[in-house]
Amino acid sequence: MTLLEDAFPNMDNSFSESASPREEDHSKQKEALDDLLSDCNQALYEGCQSFSKLSFMLKLYHIKCMSRISDKGMSMIIELLKEAFEHAKLPDSFNDMKKIIRKLGFTYETIHVCPNDCMLYWGEDASRHTCKVCESSRWKTPKPVAEKKKKKKQEAAKVLRYFPLKPRLQRFFMSSKTAEYMRWHDSSKNTDGRLRHPRDGMAWKSFNQQFPEFASDPRNVRLGLATDGFNPFGSMSTNYSVWPVLLFPYNFPPWMSMKQTSMILSMIIPGRNMPGNDIDVYLQPLIKELKELWYDGVSTFDASLKETFCMRAVLLWTISDFPGLGNLSGWNVYKGLASPSCNYDATELRLHYGKKNCFMGHRRFLPEDHSFRKDKQRFDGFIETRVSPTTPSGSVILQQIGNVDVTLGKRVDAVGKKRRRLEIGDNQWRKRSIFFELPYWKYLLLRHNLDLMHIEKNGR
Repeated sequence: MTLLEDAFPNMDNSFSESASPREEDHSKQKEALDDLLSDCNQALYEGCQSFSKLSFMLKLYHIKCMSRISDKGMSMIIELLKEAFEHAKLPDSFNDMKKIIRKLGFTYETIHVCPNDCMLYWGEDASRHTCKVCESSRWKTPKPVAEKKKKKKQEAAKVLRYFPLKPRLQRFFMSSKTAEYMRWHDSSKNTDGRLRHPRDGMAWKSFNQQFPEFASDPRNVRLGLATDGFNPFGSMSTNYSVWPVLLFPYNFPPWMSMKQTSMILSMIIPGRNMPGNDIDVYLQPLIKELKELWYDGVSTFDASLKETFCMRAVLLWTISDFPGLGNLSGWNVYKGLASPSCNYDATELRLHYGKKNCFMGHRRFLPEDHSFRKDKQRFDGFIETRVSPTTPSGSVILQQIGNVDVTLGKRVDAVGKKRRRLEIGDNQWRKRSIFFELPYWKYLLLRHNLDLMHIEKNGR
């Protein structure tokens, strides 16, 4: 019952005859709640006190996820259980079990993608069968043998799995305990000035000054985005890369915000190849939802205060390794001017024997009277008199990318092989990042972060 109370905290039994759209949605929630209550109150078998029908299915589903059992394997287990325990009230198949569990809100959207990462078959393009950029087919090419058999449903060449953000954020407020922790960043004060949480940093404080209306309600959610590729098969010899996109709620205290239970899986970008510069294509559903959460918000019930409020959300920054920073920001990190902070004011040097780019000019960050500035022998043979470079603001970056016009997607030649994308002259920017579609993005003080793990590992 506790699980159902968390999933449907503000449900009641009073409904008017003339239902508004919001009340109709409320009715659907009540119908789902009634079905779940029926399964929750129904014992797994007569006399069973350990499991109800619903709790047993949830336990079984949890074991499937933790043990990585396939859907087919799970169906075989359910069939075996039904055959061995005929008196037990079990679903007929794994698909039937998923339909019941889905009422708790554990759902995701499947969005078809062009195999060359050009576009999503989504929104106005949902009914298309070919890519509007490269004209590739939306579907996998059928095998000659399969064509002779009974006609089957067409299978998409590439599928993005997207987990809607709004219900995930609402769920933080459905439990009175987590709802209270969502206000921790405001209720807990920093007494010694040490940096223990993002709220103690300049980026957080700068955002509060620029958007005081958003900051006035501590329940508004502040998020960070992290992504990186990994091999799901665990074999380094297999050339396959899947990119999960995770969101982290920074409303929580530091000992909670980065825990696995607080992480929000936003989407799973399919392999086999990394998305690279075309990651913006996949981020479209998330950006759309983030814009809605900024402008309109979503009505949410706060279980700790027993009231409904309009919850809004903001994406403060991204976290990635250095190549990932280039994919997310659009800055070319593979040339001599790879430092995104120094921008065009970086000092590049190509090592003659090492055949690699070396970044000089580090003494520019020292105080003007530092002895190292005049030390020519220990450094590059020059006296350093320049001041440190200024990190460009979002407005300056928008001016720099004003003439950048890039069509996303892997270029394919007549033979069907992918070709390397042509660089746009001497411009360091490879695209206009999709994050600039967020109305607040250009005002943020710190937009892209490098994760400590890769810096520490590569710095040894």
